[in-house]
Amino acid sequence: MAKQISVFLENKAGRLSNVTRVLGEAGINIRALSIADTSDFGILRIIVNEPARAYKILKEAGFTVSETEVIAVEVPDSPGGLATVLEQMAEENLNIEYLYAFLGTAEENALVIFKVEDFTLTSETFKRKGIKFVEETQLYQL
Repeated sequence: MAKQISVFLENKAGRLSNVTRVLGEAGINIRALSIADTSDFGILRIIVNEPARAYKILKEAGFTVSETEVIAVEVPDSPGGLATVLEQMAEENLNIEYLYAFLGTAEENALVIFKVEDFTLTSETFKRKGIKFVEETQLYQL
């Protein structure tokens, strides 16, 4: 499992650039991000190289932040690669709250970040089915 930082943002010009500037000035590197939004607000979800420090820095800068456990998984970067993993999860009735992907550590794989309902069951299923996790420290250093 890995730590994801979520930042609540008002849907106003410049809010996203403020977050990225604060992190950049602190030497925090964003490894992956996703934004879910409505007309009034958004939630920025980020994987960074130093999650505990990023959380503290953003909080001190006045942002509303939270930390969430997620799982990073290697998925074949080919047509149907993600479908295969999702089908295996569906067979086990594993509920996905959300996911997002980014380029992986090797040419043949992408990385998918999963927020799941049951981490223990999901971890056990992934191990049993040979789905490769990306270790927390490796993820932060990509």
